[in-house]
Amino acid sequence: MASSSNTPEQSQLGRSSGYVDQYDASLLFPIARSTKRDEIGVSGTLPFFGADIWNAYELSWLNPKGKPQVALLQCTVPAESPNIVESKSFKLYLNSFNNTRLANIDALRALLSHDLSEAAGASVGIKLTEQDGFSGERVQELDGRLLDRLDVDCDTYTPDPSLLRVNEDESPTDDLVVSHLLKSNCLVTSQPDWGSVQIRYYGHPIDEAGLLKYIVSFRNHNEFHEQCVERIFMDILCQCRPTKLAVYARYTRRGGLDINPFRANYPTALPANVRSARQ
Repeated sequence: MASSSNTPEQSQLGRSSGYVDQYDASLLFPIARSTKRDEIGVSGTLPFFGADIWNAYELSWLNPKGKPQVALLQCTVPAESPNIVESKSFKLYLNSFNNTRLANIDALRALLSHDLSEAAGASVGIKLTEQDGFSGERVQELDGRLLDRLDVDCDTYTPDPSLLRVNEDESPTDDLVVSHLLKSNCLVTSQPDWGSVQIRYYGHPIDEAGLLKYIVSFRNHNEFHEQCVERIFMDILCQCRPTKLAVYARYTRRGGLDINPFRANYPTALPANVRSARQ
C-alpha cells in the first residue's frame, strides 16, 4: 500500500492502468488530508466533524465454486482520518476482487474493512447490500429551499468567499438551502465533477444570491470532492459566522463510485445515504 505522503500527481489518475483481477490491497493510494487543509487554515483540532460516504456500484467476486457474486458497497470514512483514498486506486482495488474466490460475504467484508481502514488511517465503516436488498434502494432529492430558482448574473468561476454576505440587521435564523449547480474539477485530470450541495446553518441570514454565486464560483476549481466541501464549510464559517453549520454534498458517480462528504460543527447524526436522481 502506498504511503500517505504521496501526492495526487503520483497516483494512477490520468494514466493507463493494467487490469488486475486478483485481490491486491497494494493498489490503494492514500493521500494526506493535511496539505489541502493547510490551504484553508485547518490544523490541529478540527473545526468540524463528519465523514465521507462512498458508494460503489461495481463490486463483484467469486464464491468457492467460481460463481460470480455482486453487492453494493457503502464505505464511511471519518473526517478525522489522516488520509483520503484516491478514487481511481479505489476502483482498481475493487476490480481486483473480480476473479478472487472468497468463502463468503463476511470474508469480503473483513478484507474491505482492514484494507480501507489501513489506507485511511482510521476505522472505515463497511456496509454491503446483497441482491435481496436491491429493491429497497430509493432515490430522493436533498431537502432545503432551492437556491437555483434565483435569476442571478454569474461571472466568477473560481472560489470567491467575498461573495458571501449576511444581513446582520435581521435576527438569527435556522435555515436549510440546497443547490444542484455545484461543479468542480478533478485535482489531477481536470475532468468535471458534478454535485448537489445542502447547507444548514443557524445565524444571521446569508444573502441567497451571494451564496448561489459562491457555489457557482467552484465551476473551474480543481480540487477533490472532500476538499471542496471543507473549503465551502470554512469559507461560510469565516465569512458569515453562523453558530451552527453543516455542509453536505452528493456528487455524481465516476467509475462506478460516488463520494458524498458531510461536515458539521455541532452534534448531529450523519445524513441518510440516499442517492439523488443524478446519482
